[in-house]
Amino acid sequence: MSDDKKIPDRGAEGVVLTEEQKRRRRARSIAIAGVLAALCLLFYVVTIVKLGPAVLIRPL
Repeated sequence: MSDDKKIPDRGAEGVVLTEEQKRRRRARSIAIAGVLAALCLLFYVVTIVKLGPAVLIRPL
């Protein structure tokens, strides 16, 4: 049995990102959040439009 597969040291820090990579990742995350919010808003508006104005006039 060979030890070709090295088990990472638990004390190792792993991948260290540069400040530029951190800035780009943050910008990408913000863009993804914006797209997700826009999709939620779009689905909400489409649902309200498909239900029509009668959805607001109903007995409680």
